[in-house]
Amino acid sequence: MIKKIGAKIFAQIIHKKNSKWIKSPLDAQQNTFNYLLEKARNTDFGKDHSFDKIKTHKDFQSSVPVRDYEGLRPYVEKMMKGKPSVLWPGKPLYYAKTSGTTSGVKYIPLTKESMPTHITAARDALLNYIHETGNTDFVNGKQIFLQGSPVLNEKNGNSLGRLSGIVAHYVPKYLQKNRMPSWETNCIEDWETKVDAIVEETLSENMSLIGGIPSWVQMYFEKLIEKTNQPVGKTFQKFSLFVYGGVNYEPYRPLFEKLIGRKVDSVELFPASEGFFAYQDRQQDKGLLLLVNNGIFYEFIKADEFGDSNPKRHTLQEVELGVNYVLIISTTAGLWAYNIGDTVRFVSLKPYRLVVTGRIKHYISAFGEHVIGKEVETAIEHACQKFQVRVKEFTVAPQIKPDSGLPFHEWFVEFEETPKKTEDFAQELDRLMQEQNVYYEDLIKGKVLKKLVISPVAAGGFKQYMKSIGKLGGQNKVPRLSNDRKIVDQLSLR
Repeated sequence: MIKKIGAKIFAQIIHKKNSKWIKSPLDAQQNTFNYLLEKARNTDFGKDHSFDKIKTHKDFQSSVPVRDYEGLRPYVEKMMKGKPSVLWPGKPLYYAKTSGTTSGVKYIPLTKESMPTHITAARDALLNYIHETGNTDFVNGKQIFLQGSPVLNEKNGNSLGRLSGIVAHYVPKYLQKNRMPSWETNCIEDWETKVDAIVEETLSENMSLIGGIPSWVQMYFEKLIEKTNQPVGKTFQKFSLFVYGGVNYEPYRPLFEKLIGRKVDSVELFPASEGFFAYQDRQQDKGLLLLVNNGIFYEFIKADEFGDSNPKRHTLQEVELGVNYVLIISTTAGLWAYNIGDTVRFVSLKPYRLVVTGRIKHYISAFGEHVIGKEVETAIEHACQKFQVRVKEFTVAPQIKPDSGLPFHEWFVEFEETPKKTEDFAQELDRLMQEQNVYYEDLIKGKVLKKLVISPVAAGGFKQYMKSIGKLGGQNKVPRLSNDRKIVDQLSLR
């Protein structure tokens, strides 16, 4: 009881504090902008880009071009060799090791200033949920976030690890007794072995909060059910909150409700190694509250202009509802005008709320259609609802050179329950895609493409594929879209 009362009081205090920047987001962004430039004025990057002469956003955009990791790699390499004050004053505390689609291994710096923002944002997401709903049921139970190993490696005196593993070192003391799994189990590197150990450790515990990327939590749930022969919600009767991020939960929701055996509240997060950007602040709203006071200055480039030679960079003040933007960030970790690869769309401007629509590199535009992740996820979510089927995983790729007939989009789907008529399901998917994407609709009606084709994937096919490329578990995700067939050519079909 004391813990619940304390949680409500703490939630109220944090809500009052955060309300200030929520109500004045542009002021918060201007303050962040000024702080970043002043702080990094004497770094190598600051000197190279004349930070001392930058007074306005326009000056900044003229002096600092948009870069991805490859553009920052020379600076990171100097840092990795031990040089201080390259991108940010001093030396980073850690480097988050992550794999890129084109850059190979990336080492994202985490500094004394940036590290706390990851912890604070995750904490505030849960406190916001308590403040909004009044629900504190989960605070007395056990809590688990399925994450990477917290074991850190050393390279030239630098501490390296997965972001989720690094964050594990910062779990507040008041949560230590409630946290699962044990440190030893969390350190297991092999994902399947780790999940088996987590099942054994948590089976008899009072689990009330479970978090992680849905596809990997799904594996945990399925193993629990194999062990107990009953829904997860019956095994964990106090389980009341699911926290997730990384992928859109909606396509998974029907399957999770079946695995759990009932509905539970959920909170969506938008974290990355590069920063913690947003969290769901309203249970009835799918939009995520943009964190404008979290050490990050945001810029936005319209996705359909991103390939232009000099696309316009919009500040928060200039964004519009319903437009697909590439997210560009400058941070207290020393990332400057950095393209993280995610695309977003605003659903509210007062306050600023957005949804993640996909990855700028994960799209299909083999014929000029520019299909994005949000469109395929929405289509499959609605089709599954209509046909009352559940999907475990899926990805989409173009078939440019079919054996006969017109080219098409090929959907590779691992069904939990296969539709009685896959052709009808495919027809509905195609209708939903045409409804969302006018370019795709024009290509279908103009007989440049034929309607999409579904290729069912064998049970466990996606898991087998992720394991074969060394990306099973942790923060790894199956790309929803590819502009080629490198992924789908490795999938085992039924």
